[in-house]
Amino acid sequence: MKVVLFAGGFGSRLSEETAVRPKPMVEIGEQPILWHIMKIYAHYGMTDFIVCCGYKGNLIKDYFASYSLWTADVTFDLRDNTMELHGRRTEPWRVTLVDTGIETMTGGRLRRVREHIGAETFCLTYGDGVADIDLAELVAFHREQGTLATLTAVQPEGRFGAVLLQDDQTLIEHFREKPEGDGAWVNGGFFVLEPGAIDYIDGDDTVWELEPLRNLARDRQLSAYKHGGFWHPMDTIRDRANLQVMWEDGHAPWKVWE
Repeated sequence: MKVVLFAGGFGSRLSEETAVRPKPMVEIGEQPILWHIMKIYAHYGMTDFIVCCGYKGNLIKDYFASYSLWTADVTFDLRDNTMELHGRRTEPWRVTLVDTGIETMTGGRLRRVREHIGAETFCLTYGDGVADIDLAELVAFHREQGTLATLTAVQPEGRFGAVLLQDDQTLIEHFREKPEGDGAWVNGGFFVLEPGAIDYIDGDDTVWELEPLRNLARDRQLSAYKHGGFWHPMDTIRDRANLQVMWEDGHAPWKVWE
């Protein structure tokens, strides 16, 4: 199953870091948060990634182009201009990096990579949030619901798009972006989608979290997988610091891999 990652935004609320690199390349430990997200998916056997690049996307391309070099010891023989890698520790990943435009909105970015997705069910998430979500269970839930789209609903302090759900409800009928107040079930990313969900996107100016999700909910094609475990975005310097402390202390709940 392919995994689409949004990695093209400006990350303005993390400007201290994103002035020089895209937000998905901000590091937790010694690796970009994008790597952490990909490791979560890879743990569940999903290793075919499509990265929607935009702002400073060349740095994401440089990272993957040099990945083998970064993760191995190396001998350079300057006499004959050769390089030998020792103890290579590369990931068994296939990574497609697509320039989806600097100003393109999230929906437009997804629409631009449609040709790389194909006709099968796929996953989608943001390149700036981690969770200890059971992705195998999420995919199974999506297939059981039979809708075009499933989002992962979480309950943080309250800054993100809310979905209105009763205790026993799994089919979303209303979606509201950035609600007032805390404690609501909100959009935590980690979507599972059918290709038909992309038909709800009009063009580059379409924000995935607005009309597409609202219209999917209106048509009873948007389900919610309730995740009561760990979920943490990286929107601010404080968020990044919190994640860094968890990683350094050896208590990073999203580290589901060995």
